[in-house]
Amino acid sequence: MKAKGIPVLLDSSFLFIPLEEGVDIYSELERLLGLPRCLVPKPVLEELKRLRDTASPSEARRINLALRMAERCETLNVELEEGEEVDDLLLRLARELKCPVATKDGELRKRLRREGIPVIYLRQRAYLEMEGGEPL
Repeated sequence: MKAKGIPVLLDSSFLFIPLEEGVDIYSELERLLGLPRCLVPKPVLEELKRLRDTASPSEARRINLALRMAERCETLNVELEEGEEVDDLLLRLARELKCPVATKDGELRKRLRREGIPVIYLRQRAYLEMEGGEPL
């Protein structure tokens, strides 16, 4: 899924969907966006790796699968700014790149909607949907 069309930012929660719900996120993103350019910021990967370091063996396996899902994406080599959390980074990048964010995180979805940023999310545990209109 590297370097194609419409950019879409993926957060860590989104990378667990295939594992938790059995939904192929990449074919669903193609259905929604054509040929998307899937982007995962480096701090999202670092967050997953940090969680893996203290996770139980079964949770570490789940995180490794999510990291493998991320390998199909382009890694954005960006850093967190002073005082910035990963969700703040996703908001900032979505504004800068004028693109939607794919997430399963309810709180992040609310923040993105308030900012007028399109959100791609799992609907009815079966397919992806985009709210907030066309990509910015």
